[in-house]
Amino acid sequence: MNDEKNTKRPRKRWKRVLKWSIAVILVALLVWFEVAYWTSTNDCGYTAAPSNPMKAITYCNYGLGNLKLEDVEKPVPNDDQVLVKVRAASVNPYDWHFVEGTPKIMRMMGVGLRKPKDTRLGVDFAGTVEAVGKNVTQFKPGDDVFGGKGGAFAEYVCRRAEGAVALKPANITFEQAASVNIAGITALQGLRDKGKVQPGQKVLINGASGGVGTFAVQIAKSYGADVTGVCSTRNLELVRSLGADHVIDYTKENFAKSEQRYDVILDNVPNHSLSECRRILTPKGKYVMIGGGGPNEGRWIGPFGRVIHTLLLSPFISQQMGMMMADANQKDLIVLGEMMQSGKIKPVIDKTYKLSEVPEAIRYLEQGHARGKVVITVE
Repeated sequence: MNDEKNTKRPRKRWKRVLKWSIAVILVALLVWFEVAYWTSTNDCGYTAAPSNPMKAITYCNYGLGNLKLEDVEKPVPNDDQVLVKVRAASVNPYDWHFVEGTPKIMRMMGVGLRKPKDTRLGVDFAGTVEAVGKNVTQFKPGDDVFGGKGGAFAEYVCRRAEGAVALKPANITFEQAASVNIAGITALQGLRDKGKVQPGQKVLINGASGGVGTFAVQIAKSYGADVTGVCSTRNLELVRSLGADHVIDYTKENFAKSEQRYDVILDNVPNHSLSECRRILTPKGKYVMIGGGGPNEGRWIGPFGRVIHTLLLSPFISQQMGMMMADANQKDLIVLGEMMQSGKIKPVIDKTYKLSEVPEAIRYLEQGHARGKVVITVE
């Protein structure tokens, strides 16, 4: 009996220690969050007036109503950079997520808890090289280029010459070139690298009339795939004109209940469950999820809940399922440039707005009905 009592006492003490340790950790995390939240700030209101000003979109607090067109300091290229006079930029769901600070888990991953740390916006651009650093050999002043760089909603951007920037094909406009970076690279990498699309395979693109979708239809066709595009009634002819072999009007037909089986599903609008998507995949098919909906969908964790679901599911099924994020790089921009130069793909532009109208452009994209890309012209 004494031995049993002696055994139970350490166990009880261990349980008490464990409970108190967990409580202390939780309290510490709560205190850290509160301190980090209320001290989260940015440089807004503390910077001196720019000595060499340019116009740019800034935001000091989360929310679309906080976007402003202001004078900021014009960037100066370092030895490895190019200075680009921006002629056009484009809007992405990426932008609205940063404007709204959603999903909110982003704020705990370095974006800024209470206020955005980076007060500049935009990432896709096209324009003309104005100056180059002394180590730059692949570009020269006067070259027309396109690519990606944070703070692209501005009159000028500086970009590392070996980064995501490439020569603009002569047969496309600045507005078309500005639409390519995120959407085009996402479509290319989703189909080529994640989907590993082969000639003759059946590919379904859900959200075929959007920014990524319009590129994806054309890229999949250039790979020799049999392409099915899912879109609304008003976009059926657009998707057909891009080369889709079949179109499904989601307002009249649920593609997840089809008897057709697909080798690859590129899902730009994850509005069907994973089990529904699995049902229409071939046994070795690949499901590639792009994006995570609008700013009001999954405001706390966004697409990450679905990602966790795919990770838990993957070891038990023969199909490959997962989410991808674009890796912007020069090599793939060159690939897309060559495809545009040869006529294999052509960017689709829905609307254009002025730099001062960026809030209206994001608001329009936020509605989820844009046909192709929404572009900003910079005068």
